[in-house]
Amino acid sequence: MAGACPAVAQDQGQAFGGSEDSAGTRRAAVVQPYIEVSQIISAELTPGDDVLTYTQVAAGVDINVQGRNSGVAVSLRYERNISYGDDDVDSDTISGVARGTLAVIPNALSFEAGGLAARTRFDGGGGTTNNPLPSEDAESRFYSVYAGPSLNTRVGGVDLQGVARVGYNRFENDDFLVNTQGESVDVFDDSVTYLGQIRAGVSPDVVAPVGLAVTAGGFQEDIGNLDQRVRDLYVRGDVTLPISPSLALVAGAGYEDVEISSRDALRDTNGAPVIDANGRFVTDKSAPRRIAFDVDGLLWDVGVLWRPSSRTNLQASVGRRYDSTTYYGTFTYAPSQRSSFAVSAYDGVTGAGGVLNNALAGLSSDFEAIRNPVTGDFGGLVTGTDGIATIGGLGSVRSAAFRGRGVRASYQRRIGRTSASLGAGYDRRTFIAAAGTALSPANGLTDESYYVIAGLARDLGANANISTNAYVNWFDSAGVNNDVTAVGVSGAYNRSITRRLTGRAAISVDYFDSEFTAEDFAFATALVGLRYNF
Repeated sequence: MAGACPAVAQDQGQAFGGSEDSAGTRRAAVVQPYIEVSQIISAELTPGDDVLTYTQVAAGVDINVQGRNSGVAVSLRYERNISYGDDDVDSDTISGVARGTLAVIPNALSFEAGGLAARTRFDGGGGTTNNPLPSEDAESRFYSVYAGPSLNTRVGGVDLQGVARVGYNRFENDDFLVNTQGESVDVFDDSVTYLGQIRAGVSPDVVAPVGLAVTAGGFQEDIGNLDQRVRDLYVRGDVTLPISPSLALVAGAGYEDVEISSRDALRDTNGAPVIDANGRFVTDKSAPRRIAFDVDGLLWDVGVLWRPSSRTNLQASVGRRYDSTTYYGTFTYAPSQRSSFAVSAYDGVTGAGGVLNNALAGLSSDFEAIRNPVTGDFGGLVTGTDGIATIGGLGSVRSAAFRGRGVRASYQRRIGRTSASLGAGYDRRTFIAAAGTALSPANGLTDESYYVIAGLARDLGANANISTNAYVNWFDSAGVNNDVTAVGVSGAYNRSITRRLTGRAAISVDYFDSEFTAEDFAFATALVGLRYNF
């Protein structure tokens, strides 16, 4: 989230062409292109009984290459669905996630980049959920990319850390969105984000019995809707007081200047906002910029650092930012190579694009994406040597800037031939909009979303495996009759026919309950197909 100080990425691995994990085991690089051809049947269980049959043709690549100071992980897939008489099913989809780190100066300066493409569906009130059917009428798409350098070095006794990022985010929807009162909901379109931070610090007993650090940085997101701008600038000093070899108290204080502003929508002769063909407000470029949120002054926080071993790490703080109380922190626990647990709490001001860029930047560059075995969709969960991480969904897609607070947790465990992953999260967004503008009705509204994503896989000998995936999304929108619940579960069986050819069978059930409509929707989908690995 934009308001928290971003973590500086650490290099990992051994050498391109292969790497070693923390146990010293050599791991080969993975570059696996593939094609798939599948036959799919999908039956509507409620409220109707329609049955759709279509062919799915897909091509993709999975990459994981780790070096001593560099690494990259990519999961990219293009999919074409070909229907038999129902044009709504004909669709093209690109989905994937990528994250890479390139060492420019080993152990000092690196360049990072990441990207995300996924599809979803949205409902009245602006909530998003997984998309159970490949219908162009039901789906929406979101994209996010970012890139920038990271610095992590030491000059004399001073540790220097820095990061700079530029990102772009876009949300595409095919339908005009109105709420239950028949009012247009201005949906996020696109944004550009900028983030920079530099930190200089010394450890305890270098110049004083305590550790000292100075940090300066800023975040800005320019949102296309009504030319909204979120700007957060800060400078702060921090003191670290060791209590024991594993425990320290931390405290910091500084100055921040936070401003959110926008222009108004173009108005018609009756004074009503003009709406374009996609249901978004048309910006009046000649209108003056109006302030929605403006806070400057003291920021402070106090907290604790607890590191009893290299496998356990806790950082937790409470303080004051944005003219109110703030909480944030992280806890990670990896008792062995086979299991890991992580939880983080965040608080910041941003737009929808800033959430995506920060989630991408938080990923390790060594992971494996978990996909729906029937639709091929990436649901936001990855596993890797650093445990698992969740990107989750967009949650609310209202265009207004907001203060977002929430918590994310993940757990991963491997026992013999079985591996399990679980991710969960809660996100609360209180929207901020300038008085007198078209977005002003959203000011002070709060949207909440919860999600759980799970995956389980087991090898059945050397030539076969089974896997299951499940998700639950709850979206509680501001206002009435705009809540959404989505639940889905899927299972797959894969068996090698030859060294490169694999037979596949999968089934899924998805349920979608929205108060925006009078009826619930449920679908069962089955797939049989072949995959060829090049």
